[in-house]
Amino acid sequence: MRYSYYLVLLTVLLTSCIKDEPQNMECDILEAWVEDEDLAQHFYQATDMRISDVPSSTEMLTFTIRQRKALPAMPIHFKLTPGATISPANGSAQDFSNGPVTYTVTSEDGQWHRTYTVDFHEMVLPSNKYDFEDFELSSNGKYYVWHEKSQAGADDSQEARYIWASGNEGFMIASPNAPATDYPTVPDEHGLDGYCVRLTTRSTGSWGKTFKKPIAAGNLFLGTFNSKFALTNTLKTTEMGITYTKEPVKVSGYYKYRPGDVFTDKDFHEAAGRIDEPSIYSVLYVNHDEEGNPVMLHGDDVLSSPYIVRKAQAASLPATDEWQQFEMTFEGTTPIDATLLANRGYNLALVFSSSKTGDTFEGAVGSTLYIDKVEIMFKTE
Repeated sequence: MRYSYYLVLLTVLLTSCIKDEPQNMECDILEAWVEDEDLAQHFYQATDMRISDVPSSTEMLTFTIRQRKALPAMPIHFKLTPGATISPANGSAQDFSNGPVTYTVTSEDGQWHRTYTVDFHEMVLPSNKYDFEDFELSSNGKYYVWHEKSQAGADDSQEARYIWASGNEGFMIASPNAPATDYPTVPDEHGLDGYCVRLTTRSTGSWGKTFKKPIAAGNLFLGTFNSKFALTNTLKTTEMGITYTKEPVKVSGYYKYRPGDVFTDKDFHEAAGRIDEPSIYSVLYVNHDEEGNPVMLHGDDVLSSPYIVRKAQAASLPATDEWQQFEMTFEGTTPIDATLLANRGYNLALVFSSSKTGDTFEGAVGSTLYIDKVEIMFKTE
């Protein structure tokens, strides 16, 4: 009898010590994919059927397909933050023929939700001429983003529109209260005619000194910015390159540049005798490895990756307060596979930066690069 009493008492005590873990408050899509092999014919490559490592700031997911006409109902599968649910149901087939479908993700605790728009678009190449006239504030109103219209004049393709990215989203972490005009990459009304883009190397203040990231160079590049790595591996935040189906031969444009007064190293110590320089370069690279896995270049390998087949760099960009033309030619002897090129097997990266060594947090605060009237010339058949 006494044994039973102690057993019951022990059970009560143990139960009282166990607390329910709090339910997850996150409600994000981490990954999205189409896995039906019969549907693979609608995509260029198997990797086009999957969108991985979705940045936390993403609100729209776009799959690229061969043709939108007669697109069948598509079952989209999602990887969500733990405990979250999604509506329409995960893996259910949805009709995208009339436009995008809105999904709502609800957190495990039921108190939070996010909406995402999912759509399918044919690949539509953007124009090869960039005037940087089309820009707006980001969805949170903090910084500027740029978009481009496609060659056909359509303005509804996510891939064709928001092809430009910058490190502005990362700068927001260091200076959350800065006005949009004080970010490293902003529009400027004093272009050759109309607007241009102005890139300025900024101080990241006390936050930057603490994390040994004392400056943020103004940059603009073809690709996307992935904030997931902003605090851990900043060079991985820049996902360089978008798909092109033509072989580039030359890039030209106009620039102005004025270096900042004091060049500093990664510890924000003055590096006597060093003068800041801008950087403009472009690479064409194979976007899949030998096993068919996707390849994306980042800040740490965009000029050194073995998958690069063509490279162009502006050799000399002297300081000037007047608009000067720059021109750079692609070099490389690796044969271009015409079939692979036609089937979206290559990415083109084009990068502008106000501090050449800004990726290692060396440069001069105040260095300013203006860019306008950029054109990519392609090989003709």
